[in-house]
Amino acid sequence: MDLRKLKTLIDLVAESDIAELEVTEGESKVRIVKSSAMPQNQVVMMPSHGAQGQFAPSAPAPAPAAAPAVAAPAPEPTGHIVKSPMVGTFYRSSSPGSAPFIEVGQSVKEGDTLCIIEAMKLLNEIDADKSGVVTQVLVENGQPVEFGQPLFVIG
Repeated sequence: MDLRKLKTLIDLVAESDIAELEVTEGESKVRIVKSSAMPQNQVVMMPSHGAQGQFAPSAPAPAPAAAPAVAAPAPEPTGHIVKSPMVGTFYRSSSPGSAPFIEVGQSVKEGDTLCIIEAMKLLNEIDADKSGVVTQVLVENGQPVEFGQPLFVIG
């Protein structure tokens, strides 16, 4: 495939809504992929089995974007942090229509149920390991949680 055909194909992809184009001509195969991050195109020539022809070099890959400025880390919550003892899905109540086990500002005693974490179809009640007042709920209802992830702050 000659360079004029390649240039025409690149222009066609650039000017259209096509994200990817693959053309096979004889033993030559050309794949043009429009980059989603940058408005440049990428041409990749892939030799077919047994093809020993000369191929045009592919366009250089787009340069990586500069890293965005890192925001200041959120301040650590003050108080006792209740962490997830397992990986699973966090639920504030026992069923979708019922009230949450606890609310911010509510007093809890050691052993009170704070939430449920569903893991492998098992509902596991997570109990307060310290008495005090719930000052923050750090996880949204239905959100997946990781082992050791902070869930609540008890002051």
